[in-house]
Amino acid sequence: MASESNLSAVLREVDNLVLEERPIPRPGKGEVQISMHAVGICGSDVHYWKKGRIGDFILKAPMVLGHESSGIVSAVGEGVTHLKIGDRVAIEPGHGCRMCDFCKEGRYNLCPDMKFAATPPYDGSLCRYYVHPADFCFKLPDHVSFEEGALLEPLSVAVHACQRAGVSIGSKVLICGAGPIGLVNLMTAKACGASKVTVTDIDKGRLNKAKELGADFIIKVDPKKDSKDLANKVIDSMGPADQTIECSGAEASFHAAIYATKSGGTLVVVGMGKPVVNFPIVDALVREVDIRGIFRYVNCCLWDVLQ
Repeated sequence: MASESNLSAVLREVDNLVLEERPIPRPGKGEVQISMHAVGICGSDVHYWKKGRIGDFILKAPMVLGHESSGIVSAVGEGVTHLKIGDRVAIEPGHGCRMCDFCKEGRYNLCPDMKFAATPPYDGSLCRYYVHPADFCFKLPDHVSFEEGALLEPLSVAVHACQRAGVSIGSKVLICGAGPIGLVNLMTAKACGASKVTVTDIDKGRLNKAKELGADFIIKVDPKKDSKDLANKVIDSMGPADQTIECSGAEASFHAAIYATKSGGTLVVVGMGKPVVNFPIVDALVREVDIRGIFRYVNCCLWDVLQ
């Protein structure tokens, strides 16, 4: 073992993030111990740090942050055969109970007993050593770096969103929000075969990055204009969207997303804003716009994208 300490980034309470030594965890049956190498900082980590909660998930005790992770297997628990010490792995940070109907139906992301790293009350992986179920650790090919391995977790959000939306060859896709998740949805939509992708945002710098990453059209949002104005600009750019992926969480953006999606199209809501919002339901209903949510990801997390 390279180090006999387990320095960890522990959020004790709002605005109180410290580095402290914790015991080195040992793998149990079906688990592996991982010597962590790369851990991304997610918006959720920052949100717990500054607000202490995300929806119903509330920080009530000290918690190690981090869930976008990769590292090297440093110990193997009983019964693990597909991984060995020295393997480079990326971690799918949540695992269900394996016994409930959701898990058995293959929708384990909805398991009521989901254990997800850095979501209260479960510790995350921003530490030197971390233990995780071996079947939710995925061996990295030699050409994939540790940093890229850690970024597979947010990429999985986009893979799931594009699958839920039904993005395919020739799709015209609208992506609302050019933050990290919006940008990775842009790249995923293109990889799925989308012929045209329009990206909207209030920030010109983010839009320029979207253009650099392959957006066909970028539209700067004017907060002073109503949402139909933005929707009309989208339609003028590429026509109504076959699929829309809303990544900003802003209520006005949600409205524009409905208006800009074609009749019979699909809107997937990724961004989490206010718990209760008003939206133009009649417009969605009479045009049969399907509105779908996503929660993290499922069955697309790491193995598929590594192939």
